[in-house]
Amino acid sequence: MNYIESPKNKKIKELFRLQERRIRNREQRYLLEGRRELERAVQARASIKEILFAPKYLSLVSQEIIAKLLKENNYEFTELSKEAFKKLSLRQNPDGVLAIVKMLENNLDDLDLPADALVVVLDSLEKPGNIGAILRTADSANVNAIFITGTGTDIYNPNVLRSSLGSFYAKPVISLDAAKLITYLKAQNFKIVATSPAATSNYWQEDYTNRSAIILGAEDSGLNKEWLDAANTKVLIPMQGLADSLNVSTAAALLIYEAFRQRYKG
Repeated sequence: MNYIESPKNKKIKELFRLQERRIRNREQRYLLEGRRELERAVQARASIKEILFAPKYLSLVSQEIIAKLLKENNYEFTELSKEAFKKLSLRQNPDGVLAIVKMLENNLDDLDLPADALVVVLDSLEKPGNIGAILRTADSANVNAIFITGTGTDIYNPNVLRSSLGSFYAKPVISLDAAKLITYLKAQNFKIVATSPAATSNYWQEDYTNRSAIILGAEDSGLNKEWLDAANTKVLIPMQGLADSLNVSTAAALLIYEAFRQRYKG
């Protein structure tokens, strides 16, 4: 097993640079932090290149996970000093677990969606915490895939991974051009449901039981014209009071769980 003591070590400096989007994209790898996140990545058979851990930060549960993975002998391990780990950690209370993971290679051709698939499209969202929260909601409501379009946060932003609490690995997450996705959704007979304050029907009045794509845009600007023109139907979330918008993760939860309610067989 490798061991790194100094936070000034060359490898630590290289891994620290993975906090930058352009470096992640160039090297096609990212840092994943957290015991729960690592467990989900292992379960999803993500392409984990190396696991790094700092014994002085490990909880009893984290120690058990590391010991289990060491016995499996499927991964390369590097032990870090407390100082070296702290250089890479983005958490106030780290649990001592990091992994170097290869970026996903999900694409449209790999999808095998059921006849009644439910997918969510996030267009031009900027706040990584919102994206992570939506991934958790989509996971819990059995959404089949999540698509990211437009400009904004990349899906490998550390705050997306952290706020998803491992749900990043639950379903396919694909980032692509909006025009290409619109063509795909129409060819696959999806009903495109756009959220818009100008809509005349409430979100719970829509039928989501067949192939449906829920489209959500940024809180400040809403959906762009490309998605509004492509939509088969538009729905709104009725509001009273002084507020004129909801947090997008809250809006997503309302629509996703309405679709889940209509489909629920339990």
